[in-house]
Amino acid sequence: MNLGTPDSPSVKDVRKYLKEFLNDPRVIDLPWLKRKLLVNLIIVPLRAPKSAKEYEKLWKQGNGASPLLTYGLSIEKKLKELIGDKAGVHFGMRYQNPSMEKVLAEMRLENYERIVLFPLYPHYASASTGSTIEKALDIMSKWWAIPEIEIIGQFYNDPGFISSIVSNTKDFDLDNYDHILFSYHGLPERQLDKVYVNGKECADHDCESGVSDGNELCYKATCYETTKLIAEKLKLDPSKYSTAFQSRLGKDPWIQPFSDVVIEELAKSGKKKLLVFSPAFVADCLETTIEIGEQFLELFKEHGGDQLDLVPSLNDNDDWVNYLANKIKSY
Repeated sequence: MNLGTPDSPSVKDVRKYLKEFLNDPRVIDLPWLKRKLLVNLIIVPLRAPKSAKEYEKLWKQGNGASPLLTYGLSIEKKLKELIGDKAGVHFGMRYQNPSMEKVLAEMRLENYERIVLFPLYPHYASASTGSTIEKALDIMSKWWAIPEIEIIGQFYNDPGFISSIVSNTKDFDLDNYDHILFSYHGLPERQLDKVYVNGKECADHDCESGVSDGNELCYKATCYETTKLIAEKLKLDPSKYSTAFQSRLGKDPWIQPFSDVVIEELAKSGKKKLLVFSPAFVADCLETTIEIGEQFLELFKEHGGDQLDLVPSLNDNDDWVNYLANKIKSY
């Protein structure tokens, strides 16, 4: 399962997608009325036309389709070939199509004895993993006969996942870059604090150093851990790379440092060549192809940089698909 995508880059379809996505209480965790007014009267009306233009660029680069959907369906096909008759493989989106309602209805007709849910988010976040699992379980809870259900959790530190990302750098000469940035999707700080149920908050843990006792489900900590593991595999000097977070929304405090601010500072400090990883996104999408590949590139050049390259997401690469197949088989 993955997050979702509009059916087309039209304003109508983008508006429909944003309404479903942003009205999810796990995504915008505000009181019901405040969320409804904010999303439906302010964010969606203002954002849909602007986002539609960006999605149109994405569709053109994706040969007339959403890369997130294209790669998801490709992975489904490849996994069917790798897994064979041992299990059925189905791909669904948390928001829009192929909808989880439709896909799980098809799975119900197969009368499976056991269902394994695999959200394709390396790092746990309530707004992604939590919402997707909740939706699937809610649908299946209404079935008369509920099969055995297993859930594959976050895999931010799995050797196979890390190796897949490392092998994706084979076309890049890392020594040719002045700096390497690991850019992750951002979250409001209040959502990080909700992970801790012992009276502490994210700030009470050393999450910038990665995962340690007590912060295993903290999105920020697991992102830093992924950066650390990739950097170790690539033998990067600690002074040559950094971690940041993108795609913030609204005025509430979000995880820092912000990717756009870091990129501007790197350019102003004299860095000319920048390589960017986006490990939180397993398939290229608006946040990678457009936000990093175009907007961040323009920002970097505007402040003195020359070259910003984006390491592609895992998409439907064979190493990644083989990792997924082995992971599924282990369940």
